[in-house]
Amino acid sequence: MADDDFVFYNGRKLRKGFTTGITATAASVAALTALLDQKEQAAVSVQAANGQNVTFTIEKCDFDKKKAAVAIKKDGGDDQDATDGMLIYSTVNLRDDNQINLDGGKGIGRVTQEGLPNKPGMPAINPTPRKMIKQSVRKVLGPDRGADVIISAPEGERVAKLTYNPKLGIVGGISILGTSGIVTPMSEDSWKASISIEMNIHKKRGDEDIILTPGDAGEAFAKEKLGLPAEKIVQMSNFVGYVLKEAQRIGFKRVLIVGDLGKLIKVSGGIFSTHSKDADARAEIMVANLALLGAPTEMLQRVYKCLTTISMLKIVEEDGYQRVLQVIVDKIKDRSQKYIAHREPKVDIEAVIYSNTSGVLASTIPAAEIGARWK
Repeated sequence: MADDDFVFYNGRKLRKGFTTGITATAASVAALTALLDQKEQAAVSVQAANGQNVTFTIEKCDFDKKKAAVAIKKDGGDDQDATDGMLIYSTVNLRDDNQINLDGGKGIGRVTQEGLPNKPGMPAINPTPRKMIKQSVRKVLGPDRGADVIISAPEGERVAKLTYNPKLGIVGGISILGTSGIVTPMSEDSWKASISIEMNIHKKRGDEDIILTPGDAGEAFAKEKLGLPAEKIVQMSNFVGYVLKEAQRIGFKRVLIVGDLGKLIKVSGGIFSTHSKDADARAEIMVANLALLGAPTEMLQRVYKCLTTISMLKIVEEDGYQRVLQVIVDKIKDRSQKYIAHREPKVDIEAVIYSNTSGVLASTIPAAEIGARWK
């Protein structure tokens, strides 16, 4: 393995892993290759969404002249989540036209609620892996042929009970997820330490301010929509409180927090470890703030029943209570300042919240000034 396959901490290598999305993509390419070549496949190489080439060992490969099925074991590396070690299958058969149809089979969840990336009734195969699977299959097929691709996971229904899917209204199995295709180890001690190391590097090169985002999506929004410099961005994962204290300890003078409403609304309620396993009070926080603005009880009840902040946001916008978003972002700043208020040095904190559907929702400084202030 190359060094890029690891995260380094205190001389110890932490092995990166792979998402269910890239695993399903690899299985689809291998199954299609077995069908077209009528030859058993032992390994397959595909390109992840981040551009990295990844090779997988094939666990099972069955085919005849009409269809092929391949299974690959999901490898989470040193971030062993509930799906680690599962077999992810792809079954492929050729069509008479040039269309590529992708669906979920046994063990892949189905969406039942609005507000998620996929519409109700669709399989829980998120947009990035859906795109990667189709693109990879098209590359093998060429432009003139089509295929039906079904992703399945025999243990999916059992494993899904250990995930957040039931609370999101995804029933019957796991989700096929991933933005980059690669899973960076998230064991808390090692991951926190790696964030501290990254922040120290920023400080040693002379940075006095830093931009914090929860993950890949927040970083992409900060760069692409706000025009913020990539070289000042650090991903803090769910460790908001830890990273704020580290920013203070290391000596940054200014911090800008940029994140999705669904993640940062927790901070506005004083929750500084934002992983769902630690806390989820999104609906309660939204309802409380709306109530303080005088929102009617009937509206509060509808908001409280929402499973996602996207659904909450839709109600907020339709009922004309968008001002609650400014209240929330101001509380993110206030809570964060108070969290580190009793230590020195002083750190000035600003915040931006956004949604993928609406863009910037609110900020503690005028949105037009963000780019200029954080060059």
